[in-house]
Amino acid sequence: MTDIQEKARQIRLAIFDVDGVLTDGQLYYGPDGMEIKAFHSRDGHGLKMLQQTGVDVAIITARTSEAVKQRMSGLGIRHVFQGQQDKTKSLHLLLERLDLRAEEVAYTGDDVIDLPVMTQVGLAIAVQDANELVKRHAHWITPHCGGKGAARDVCELLMEAQGTLNSVLQEYLA
Repeated sequence: MTDIQEKARQIRLAIFDVDGVLTDGQLYYGPDGMEIKAFHSRDGHGLKMLQQTGVDVAIITARTSEAVKQRMSGLGIRHVFQGQQDKTKSLHLLLERLDLRAEEVAYTGDDVIDLPVMTQVGLAIAVQDANELVKRHAHWITPHCGGKGAARDVCELLMEAQGTLNSVLQEYLA
């Protein structure tokens, strides 16, 4: 088993940034100033499958968006922290709330604002198109870019390492 697989095997909580991770990082605004975000459907399904295996999922994002609230609600993600300029506060709250150790947490980010959390968790993940400094501090880099399947990459990495991926996928072949 590789070091990454060993780290992934221990994960009980997967935290994701939004802009640049669950989206491609571009910000779209309608004529009324309303922010519009595009989420990849396969990422969403990966998040749902991961939750089915007993791994909790959380979102910590610096921005605040109604689109994020709606999307996460639709995916059944209960731990959503928006408007978090200091993401470590949310990390520590989650550790306490879920009675976890930092080694049991994975965090996926793309920019320097994510580094304070990435340096404290058991498995730090950068998306393919992340900032170079973020990539240097990541344990693993996704094959796909943010908003283009990166979250699904993370979900499948965790499920594969924990031995749950095949059984989850088998449901679709029955």
